Amino acid sequence: MIDRQTIDKIMDATNIVDVVSDFVTLRKAGVNYKGLCPFHDDTTPSFMVSPSKQICKCFSCGEGGTAVNFLMKHEQITYPEALRWLAKKYNIEIQEKELTDEEKQQQNDRDSMFIVNEWAMKYFQDILKNDPDGIAIGKQYFRSRGIRDDIIEKFNLGFALQKRDALATAAQKAGYKAEFLEKTGLCIKGEKGLHDRYAGRVIFPWLNVSGRVVAFGGRLLDSRTKGVQQKYVNSPDSEIYHKERELYGLFQAKKAIAKEDRVYMVEGYTDVIAMHQCGLENVVANSGTALSVHQIKLLRRFTQNITLLYDGDEAGIHAAMRGTDMLLAEGMNIQVLLLPDGDDPDSFARKHTATEFKEYIEKNATDFISFKTRLTVENVTDPVKRSEAIGGIVKSISMIPEQILRSTYLSTLAQRLGIKEQTLLNSMNGMIRKEIEDKEKMKGSVSPESGDNKGLNEAPSGSQSPNLGGTDFGLHSIDDQTREVERLLIQSVIRHGEEIIFEQIETDDGGHISMNVAQYVDYDLGSDGLMFHDERYNQILKETVAHSGEEGFKAETYFMHHPDADISHLATQLAIDRHQLGRGFQVRQREGSLRQHVQHLVLDLRMDIVEKRMKEIQTEMRQAGSDMERVRELMEEFKSAQELRNALAKQLGNDIIR
Repeated sequence: MIDRQTIDKIMDATNIVDVVSDFVTLRKAGVNYKGLCPFHDDTTPSFMVSPSKQICKCFSCGEGGTAVNFLMKHEQITYPEALRWLAKKYNIEIQEKELTDEEKQQQNDRDSMFIVNEWAMKYFQDILKNDPDGIAIGKQYFRSRGIRDDIIEKFNLGFALQKRDALATAAQKAGYKAEFLEKTGLCIKGEKGLHDRYAGRVIFPWLNVSGRVVAFGGRLLDSRTKGVQQKYVNSPDSEIYHKERELYGLFQAKKAIAKEDRVYMVEGYTDVIAMHQCGLENVVANSGTALSVHQIKLLRRFTQNITLLYDGDEAGIHAAMRGTDMLLAEGMNIQVLLLPDGDDPDSFARKHTATEFKEYIEKNATDFISFKTRLTVENVTDPVKRSEAIGGIVKSISMIPEQILRSTYLSTLAQRLGIKEQTLLNSMNGMIRKEIEDKEKMKGSVSPESGDNKGLNEAPSGSQSPNLGGTDFGLHSIDDQTREVERLLIQSVIRHGEEIIFEQIETDDGGHISMNVAQYVDYDLGSDGLMFHDERYNQILKETVAHSGEEGFKAETYFMHHPDADISHLATQLAIDRHQLGRGFQVRQREGSLRQHVQHLVLDLRMDIVEKRMKEIQTEMRQAGSDMERVRELMEEFKSAQELRNALAKQLGNDIIR
């Protein structure tokens, strides 16, 4: 792990104009530089670079940030990789944090495994190119599948000799230890010593997103697969490879995915390779395993749009259904395309050009909800089975985090099935509420740590908003208004988190404390167990409270250079309009004092929570019907909520209650 001192040294040495100029032609524009944006089809220069602020921003597509953010986006690399890129450019020695002996050993083992895998990949390639058996058997197999030599090179394909210990013998002769041949899964230890896992198979190396060899897949040749269940053998999980965290072909596809803003998901190695050869390069495979959240998050670094591309048989349908709720929950926009009977992406790609394939996809791909409706509901007459199928689709829609998209899908489904939209909405809300309740039961009632506020039993005078009084006003779901208030509030924490807004407040035990922005927000929200919806916001608040007492701490600088890439990017985006890139891009400054601004945002957030709950109560009262006991309970709760809303409105200075 790169320590903060080294990160600061790298950032101090970095000149963003130098970095961006390696990829974009820039010309002087006043005190700044401008050029064509590399992140969208830019025809008039809209990409501005500020040498004084060390940030960049496209005023058309919105991309921008620090030099690190720019490199991560442009080169599709991780945060540590971007730092190492800059360190190499500016000749800065990377100082990793001090490791324990155990950590050093583990790191040495990982490095050794990567080195062994790199050697093995070249060994398999050399066999394929130069060994008589490799040429006659391995290369002939790839040619029979129509795979060109340039694609063989691109995917580093190889061949393993049929002799059971050929690789083990060659590796140990070259000085590689048996321990790491076994740990990587290249070899298996038996009674007679090591033998090769992939003997007699063609080889498909797995490269991680950074291009390092993490694993291999070996396929039996067609003549040997009859009656054999294990056609493919893959590397076992190891310290450097976890199958649920990797996607085959991602390294070769990542730039095309970012450029096209879409990824095609297929099942197997040859599907990926055939589509690349056809000219469609934005494709990856999960190789028969169920999609994991880790894989989805990996894809989201490059795009939110995914097309599931499978053959139209029962297995293809099953593959299309797997993991879709997880994709929806992670905010992915899903399309599904089942190819004509008898075709898979491999065979279809070999018969069509990239243009023809793209046209077929555009014409025949459907959104996931339509696909699932056609597959599970239409032509189903049994009421119970039909009801269960509709419930499954509503469940999938409930996983979508974007409220407008969720509502659109629900409305489309209601029209398509001839069911009242309110009926589906009530069902979906029930599912969402149950999901939240289940999560809350698992987590228990946990409020943010209050840092320096620990020990305060009552709110310091004038520093806390009207209390929610234990009523169930938790942040169950979020709409656009609440999301914007939360964004503005965490923006204030990033920009001003360490700044004092309450001086010498008297506590209930007669002591005195001061409170900065972060401490105030943490204390006020924490008094009712409220948290932000975005977990990054909660982490930012917690870390600001923890570090705000340190001499020289500046929240904005700290988070813009944060080791977590997501937080660094978020902080940079929230800080960009604070640092003007030119006179033509002015942002209206905050009105009133910082204290008033932050207090107002906290009150706005509480008001949004209360008003949302009041609407929910009204809906529940209509649903309660003739259950008068429940109606009375809800009326009492509504009355309490009204009183609280009035108190909040008064403190906000509203003459008319919203």
